[in-house]
Amino acid sequence: MTRARPTSPAGPPPRAAPRPHAAAVRRRALGGLSEPENPTEATTDDARTLSVALFQRLVALDEGSPEHAYVRNTLVELNLSLVKFGARRFRARPEPMEDIVQVGTIGLIKAIDRFDPERGVEFSAFALPTIVGEMKRFFRDTGWAVRVPRRLQELRIDLAKASDALEQRDGHRPDRAELAERLHLTPEEVAEGELAANAYTASSLDAPIGDDDPGRTPSGTAGRRTAVEEPAYELIDDLDSLRPLLARLDTRDRLILSLRFGEELTQAEIGERVGLSQMHVSRLLARILGELRSGLLDDGATADRTPC
Repeated sequence: MTRARPTSPAGPPPRAAPRPHAAAVRRRALGGLSEPENPTEATTDDARTLSVALFQRLVALDEGSPEHAYVRNTLVELNLSLVKFGARRFRARPEPMEDIVQVGTIGLIKAIDRFDPERGVEFSAFALPTIVGEMKRFFRDTGWAVRVPRRLQELRIDLAKASDALEQRDGHRPDRAELAERLHLTPEEVAEGELAANAYTASSLDAPIGDDDPGRTPSGTAGRRTAVEEPAYELIDDLDSLRPLLARLDTRDRLILSLRFGEELTQAEIGERVGLSQMHVSRLLARILGELRSGLLDDGATADRTPC
């Protein structure tokens, strides 16, 4: 006769619950939405439309559940083009582009976790500052080339955080006076912190002068720098990317853009100029800017599309 195996007073350990079938998880997660076959290859318009629906599903699902994880991962894949778009402005940096994209993906995940669809803000406009900010923090936090006092190291971090917060709030990079007011410092103390940030990277005085040595005029064997980095080059690159997209707009759309951003007229003033109501001008501007934004986020793929 077989002897029964003794058990602990608490009884045998519970059996692990079986893992839910992947297909069933996807069906419950999507809640009737069509399943994207390859989210990373979706067009900008499809990604935007599906993202709106998936964010609504994400709010309705329990955080930590398999369904929540599936929707969250799908949103990451759908919006990877935002990371690639943000990484393009840093393509001249020495860090590998794969590392920059990986760090930007972390920013994308943070943006997804923080996004509130009820606020009526487009996700791309909300996520890009977070993605780019994560990339900039990566560049800042990889180490100091020259040791500076701890007080100045901490001041540099405070300035960077305040700068990111003010940029996301106001939509532009803050000046020295705004940073001083935010941190309750004098403009001179802010200038000292900005000067200390120059110790973050350094090059040998005997190294040849190249594009990786901006803003320095060394002496000795390196000779003298005859040119400096021009901030307007990035603007020129952006305008060059916009040129083919603007060419596809009709005459009225180009006129409205010119009046709004060239002559800086209000929507009501534009309406009087072109014979439309202020509400109609507002809808036209939203459509035009949406088309231009989609074209830029497509990373050059819009050249083969026909205008709407």
